[in-house]
Amino acid sequence: MKKSMEISPEKVKSKKGGLRTMPFIISNETFEKLASIGLHANMINYLRNEYHLDVATGATILLLWGAMSNFTPIIGAFLSDSHLGRFRMIALGTITTLLGMIVLWLTAIIPTARPAHCDIGKPGQSCSKATGPQLVLLLYSFILMSVGAGGIRPCSLAFGADQLDKPENPNNKRILQSFFNWYYASVGISVMVSVTAIVYLQEKCGWIVGFGVPAGLMLVSTFLFFIGSSLYVRVGANKNMFSGFTHVIAAAWKNRHLVLPQDDKFHGWYHLKGSKLVRPTDKLRFLNKACMIRNPDKEITPDGLAINPWSLCTVKQVEELKAILKVLPIWSTGIFVAVAMNQHALYLIQAKTTERHLTTHFEIPEGSFVVFSILTLFLWVAIYDRALIPLLSSFTERHRQGLSFKQRMGIGVAISCIATATAAAVELKRRRLGVVYGETMSWVWLVPQYCLTGLAEAFNAIGQIEFYYSQFPKNMTSFAVGLFALGMGFGNLIAALILRIANEASGKGGNVSWVANDPNKGHYDYYFWVLTFLGLVNLVYFLVCSWAYGRCEEKNIWDFGEGEEEEGQCLELELGFDQKFNKVEEEEEEDHGLTESNKEYSSLNVSNVDPFGQIDTLKHNG
Repeated sequence: MKKSMEISPEKVKSKKGGLRTMPFIISNETFEKLASIGLHANMINYLRNEYHLDVATGATILLLWGAMSNFTPIIGAFLSDSHLGRFRMIALGTITTLLGMIVLWLTAIIPTARPAHCDIGKPGQSCSKATGPQLVLLLYSFILMSVGAGGIRPCSLAFGADQLDKPENPNNKRILQSFFNWYYASVGISVMVSVTAIVYLQEKCGWIVGFGVPAGLMLVSTFLFFIGSSLYVRVGANKNMFSGFTHVIAAAWKNRHLVLPQDDKFHGWYHLKGSKLVRPTDKLRFLNKACMIRNPDKEITPDGLAINPWSLCTVKQVEELKAILKVLPIWSTGIFVAVAMNQHALYLIQAKTTERHLTTHFEIPEGSFVVFSILTLFLWVAIYDRALIPLLSSFTERHRQGLSFKQRMGIGVAISCIATATAAAVELKRRRLGVVYGETMSWVWLVPQYCLTGLAEAFNAIGQIEFYYSQFPKNMTSFAVGLFALGMGFGNLIAALILRIANEASGKGGNVSWVANDPNKGHYDYYFWVLTFLGLVNLVYFLVCSWAYGRCEEKNIWDFGEGEEEEGQCLELELGFDQKFNKVEEEEEEDHGLTESNKEYSSLNVSNVDPFGQIDTLKHNG
């Protein structure tokens, strides 16, 4: 059967893509993470020691920076999927991130770019505050890096999957699932090195070296990405994709007075020839009115195309918008998981008060404790992928699939609650030792909360990305990853809001704030208990949303694009199209009162045109 292939010639040419592109793509992401995460891990110390900001203000700035870095990917996903394509977005993002790191490096090199040096931790010391221009230069570097993240984060994972995705391969699903896990693990390794080696350089060699090395690594990342550019499969952008969503909403509103049919015998749905989506689903039925044919003579051209896309849309367009709307409740549950995972600034302040010596001459940098989260994530991915999936498959009847996406997400939500509860209990012990007994707690007590945070991310974050990737069409995969980043962004904002409220409410009336600069004077444990309570509320909310969503389909209807049908159906669609619909007419004319125009439309040889392009969604079990 003749197939419509929008992304050819790259897709057709076997010389493009494949495993040989992985070193360039994964190396690009690895070096980018080595550079960027190394900056985030210890940045609270830079803001405290060099810009003389208090803990609450510094943590709020970092949370807002994180929010911006997670909001820009949704814009990057839109530009990638509808205008520029993934390759160009990654290229632009890489260059912009490099510029941001260079500007940050300059803030450490130029003495006048920050306040005069002062030991802010020394009792009675009065340190000058940063001026407006100094903060503007610092924030400008953050903005550049956030804009760069908007180009890299939503596209890198999907771009790598593009190189390996071959739907005709019977092992395609398993290959892609392993790619997701090992891609995330390789990034985890780079982050683990970053929060140890880069943080150590910042502590021992100063900020000039500590920021200069990440800038150099980002330069290497840029070079590696461009050197493999001739080998990449480049999925074309679809300029009509997001405008199609507005068409569906407008058409559904315009047709809001139509009465939806109550049975499956109605065949007046508008779809294109070869489409497997011939009728809309029953969920979000109000949108189905966008694809109901009222008067074929006035709404459809002789070629079978809609005359006015603002009044009539295809079933496929309707279902793709539904795919987004359906996941939003479950997506919203990941926001508070992000809140729990973004408490590292306060964890770092905790770590500064502990005994961190491994030997007489070596002390663990407080910014390196996040390595325990990354190590946990990496080990769990390896164990789950190689050992637990085969074991779980025998119990869940999900061949080589293990736990479903929603099961992993739910476990991650629960573990995030346990992580903040553990942090509260450990802080209660640490504070009691310091205030009552004057003792310093061992750093080992902090390891469980970091490990639990990493485990929550391993379950929830990876589960979310795979869930969105499986539920959306392929030309929306950058949007799928960007949606996860958007949730992280809202998580950063909500975390900043909760921190601000806790700081101001607890500090009223001359009281010491819960999140004071000196944790022995504050009550970080109270703050963590509040997060735990809110996390439990979120867990209940997730269970409700998961139940309401229903079962994830093993294979979405758009796994085959327009004109790509399963064997056995092609003959009917190519040779028996008219006869099939003429038969439908005879059976249903009396029941539904089809007009002559309806009959004429039913036998139209609708041209094989897909406004969304050739779509092959990755196929995963839910």
